[in-house]
Amino acid sequence: MKIALIGATGNAGSRILAELSRRGHAVTAIARHPEKIPALAGVTPLKADANDVAGLTSALRGHDAVISSVHFTASDPRKLIEAVHAAGVGRYLVVGGAGSLEVAPGVKLIDTPEFPAIYKAEAAAGGVFLDLLRQETSLDWTFLSPSALFVPGERTGKFRLGGDRLLSNEKGSSISFEDYAVAMADEIEKPAHSRKRFTVGY
Repeated sequence: MKIALIGATGNAGSRILAELSRRGHAVTAIARHPEKIPALAGVTPLKADANDVAGLTSALRGHDAVISSVHFTASDPRKLIEAVHAAGVGRYLVVGGAGSLEVAPGVKLIDTPEFPAIYKAEAAAGGVFLDLLRQETSLDWTFLSPSALFVPGERTGKFRLGGDRLLSNEKGSSISFEDYAVAMADEIEKPAHSRKRFTVGY
């Protein structure tokens, strides 16, 4: 499959890139600093800015799917969605956030007293992105939210999937970047959450 990955050098993006490469996909790795993209099988580095609609449209054209793995506060979801539409790519997957997940009926993680203030702006922007996607009528989108603790770790391939509710166990709520990448690649290869948000955690 030919996949465009926006934000290929970030924490999540770099793991997704490695996972897609190991599975044999052809990936256009898009970043502002393509020199930071590692030499991997099937990977073509490309310089583009997530806020440049025309440039991004050109970069995305001809792909089967697009993944965006960019900070919500450093990008404009409207521009990203516009570029995907303009490029004629029907499938769009987004590295989401945990803040908009529910911890109880009607109660989002971002609204709990324990939610770190330093992450509120990013989490709120992620919620806006999800709301915009839910208004889409033609784009086949998927928004994959990680668990609360999203950190470097191991690729175990063992995790749980959920819907709009935060996943947790006796150790808390967490997922490694590596296992998140596995879940994202699985969704690309075998779509199961068209026009939905889902979450991954241990």
